[in-house]
Amino acid sequence: MSKTATLEIDGKKYEFPLVVGTENEVAIDIKTLRGVTNGITTIDPGYKNTGSCESAITFLNGEEGVLRYRGYAIEELAEKADFLEVAYLLIFGELPSKDRLAKFHSDIKAQSHVDEDVKKILDGFPKSAHPMGVLSSLTSALVAFNPTSVNVDNDEDMYKAIVKILAKFPVLIAWTYRKRAGLPLDYGDDSLGYVDNFLKMMFKKPNGEYASDKKVVDALDKLLILHADHEQNCSTSTVRIVGSSHAGLFASLSAGINALWGPLHGGANQAVIEMLEAIKEDGGDTHKFMNKAKDKEDPFRLMGFGHRVYKNFDPRAKIIKKSADDVLDSLGIEDPVLDIAKGLEKEALEDSYFVDRKLYPNVDFYSGIIYRALGIPTEMFTPMFALGRLPGWIAQWREMRLRKEPIGRPRQVYIGETLRSFTPIEKR
Repeated sequence: MSKTATLEIDGKKYEFPLVVGTENEVAIDIKTLRGVTNGITTIDPGYKNTGSCESAITFLNGEEGVLRYRGYAIEELAEKADFLEVAYLLIFGELPSKDRLAKFHSDIKAQSHVDEDVKKILDGFPKSAHPMGVLSSLTSALVAFNPTSVNVDNDEDMYKAIVKILAKFPVLIAWTYRKRAGLPLDYGDDSLGYVDNFLKMMFKKPNGEYASDKKVVDALDKLLILHADHEQNCSTSTVRIVGSSHAGLFASLSAGINALWGPLHGGANQAVIEMLEAIKEDGGDTHKFMNKAKDKEDPFRLMGFGHRVYKNFDPRAKIIKKSADDVLDSLGIEDPVLDIAKGLEKEALEDSYFVDRKLYPNVDFYSGIIYRALGIPTEMFTPMFALGRLPGWIAQWREMRLRKEPIGRPRQVYIGETLRSFTPIEKR
């Protein structure tokens, strides 16, 4: 016998079924609420307690610090898989065979050219334009170069669209960076792996050769895996709700990029570096700023520590900490800002105030350190996040369309004026 929840309003009782997920998450199914109660709805600002969908992609348990993609622990994927393997897993549901992965990579390479007319759009932006605004516009513009809508019920159509965006997106990010840096656009090298090729497109100087650094490639590969999906966050929910109107994949992704742009979401790692810069300008006393962070009367906030979802520790941060240390050691960088980061990390891991409250460094803290060490400017941090999150957005869009979910249409509780008579302008 299925379990139900009972809601009582003005003495009248209503029963609603409980939905239980495979990890024993329990939700009350209230889709009939408004109908059976003659107009009553729920209100949940920020949707903190509202499940918008059922999904088989990512499981997240913030209380216990658990993150799994399609049932695989993030720790194991980061150690044993590469980014394209994880992308395939997220999008299609299973890890690819060796031959299937090789074909996936080959198909992506074959679609990596971007129409020359896209350069004209890029040229229209001033160098001062924020990279996320440029990236969103270029992604949306891809619709014009691929006007045929994707038939979501045709596996081949869907596969081709997915391969196209996975191929072209890193090119758009690299071109956005190079435009801002005043460098000629680079088309990459088909002999390189996905991540290595992206680094070449970003950093190859016009008068020099690109030298691959395995530790740098591995660190970025891991970072992209850790960012690949994170359940129903702001940008992912945006992709799903835009896609629910049957907007195309590229248009839905563009909307997700804009959602990610916000400093409360994808801009968090940029905020970490800006905080570190501010501490440096103040003299670099980490102990002073740790005390400020503990003072409830002080407006200073320690960026990159703790997490809204993870109430224990961020499992991604544990993984990427070693990569951050490896990159700093490998590149031999001397940077006072990164020294401040190390100082804050050490104090936070030893200070009982932070340990007791489980305010550990999160993935944004370490990703900011890695990006800075690689020479990526802070305004490019969020586009880098977008590159990692791309497979998750695609997977969520694909799942939503295949499940034929209804168009997203939240309700509200109206708190404005009641019926009023119109006042002629001469009497106002």
